[in-house]
Amino acid sequence: MDTKDWAIGMIFLLQTTAGLLGNCSLLYCFLFLYLTGGTSRSTDLILKHMTLANLLVLLSKGIPETLAALGSKHFLNDFGCRLLFYIQKVSRDVSIGTTCILSVFQVIMISPRDSRWAQLQGKAPRYLGTFSILCWVLNTMLNISVPLYTTDRLNNTTSIRHIDHIYCFSVGYSSITYKLYVSMVSFRDGFRLGLMVGSSGSMVLILHRHKQRVRYIHRHDQSARPSPETTATQSILVLVCCFVSLWTLSSVLHSCVAIFNNPSFWLKNTSKLIAACFPALSPYILMSHDSRVSRCFFL
Repeated sequence: MDTKDWAIGMIFLLQTTAGLLGNCSLLYCFLFLYLTGGTSRSTDLILKHMTLANLLVLLSKGIPETLAALGSKHFLNDFGCRLLFYIQKVSRDVSIGTTCILSVFQVIMISPRDSRWAQLQGKAPRYLGTFSILCWVLNTMLNISVPLYTTDRLNNTTSIRHIDHIYCFSVGYSSITYKLYVSMVSFRDGFRLGLMVGSSGSMVLILHRHKQRVRYIHRHDQSARPSPETTATQSILVLVCCFVSLWTLSSVLHSCVAIFNNPSFWLKNTSKLIAACFPALSPYILMSHDSRVSRCFFL
């Protein structure tokens, strides 16, 4: 095994291990709070769905990439490749969708009483579970064609255009089908990204106005602390900004890989590493802003 293959394999292993540990820890905290009757927040339900989706991304992408980088290439059959890539695609899209729902929901909940979103504040928590389930159902249906264009390495004997993932192949679409697919995916991801950017801007404005209104409290009370709503909003804002930054960088690198006829070893693997960064980092961002986590592990 080359040194660079070993180095990339170790990086994939560290990233996957850290991500799995973080997401499992977060799910454990949610389960612990539920069983012990601890304080719950309106955003906990959507965070559970997002954490589960991120966990599936790491399991279906991080582990195979680690094995492939360390030299194991023929560990999946045809059915395994189709199922693995289907889970990868669905869980990735659910992760994006739940992050978008989370940012929009938080803007609604922290909006002033005289805003146009005020009438939705009482209804939004009741429909959060429905939107979460709907996100899974829609992405499961929209990605139903993914297994049709995936095959294992041993069975790939045709001369059709394909993408080599080392342990599996993505068989090329026809020209018209590929353009329609790329257009649909780009529009869907662009729309969700636009919602997240808009909601992030709204959260920044709302937090700034709130800070201006309560500034006099901090002048007279040095021990005043941010409210739980403010802390939760800040964590979601950091989470969304992290996602947008990583998604943009990942899209640029993925485009470079697709455009170049023979992309370099480091370009291809850097693109894969960046694509898995958000599922690995998100639980630590959430836990660092949630005081319940420290109490959960202490108990």
